[in-house]
Amino acid sequence: MKFTPAPLAGAFVVDIEANEDGRGLFARTWCEREFAEHGLDSRMVQASLSRNRRRGTLRGMHLQLPPSREAKLVRCTRGSIFDVIVDLRPDSATFGAHFGVELSAETGRALYIPPLMAHGFQTLEDECDVAYQMTDHYAPGLGYGLRWDDPALGIDWPIRDGVILLDRDRDCPDFDPAAYRRLLHQMP
Repeated sequence: MKFTPAPLAGAFVVDIEANEDGRGLFARTWCEREFAEHGLDSRMVQASLSRNRRRGTLRGMHLQLPPSREAKLVRCTRGSIFDVIVDLRPDSATFGAHFGVELSAETGRALYIPPLMAHGFQTLEDECDVAYQMTDHYAPGLGYGLRWDDPALGIDWPIRDGVILLDRDRDCPDFDPAAYRRLLHQMP
């Protein structure tokens, strides 16, 4: 696998190194040792699948608050998506900044997302599957979300009209850095 640092420290774009022949290809998509060698949490405890029927479906922007230490490895296994992370680590030099990358089944590319980064994606075609591996168990009470189209974040989503999303994602607040920091100080 090839690990390319993203502009947000601790996040990596992970590309497969495919061995191809007449049958197709074979590639490793996970290796505990290689992830650990790059200083990444290599203890995956949960995996999930997101199936998305229509182009323009948007899921996000979500994260787990402390005491969760949830990092994610996200890969599109059918179709293609635009995947976005927002750095919400209060002491980070890139606090409030975002990074987006296209992930597709064709390339096998994945995104490693450190803890305290909000995550979301938008499907670029019909019938997309997105596979997640997580380093911590999901805790509903620690969930936090940002509005997907908050002008202060400035995320340039590829599809702006006819976006399909849940009301709870649509109703997330705009990002207020001071309120967010206060919330983190209240967490155990």
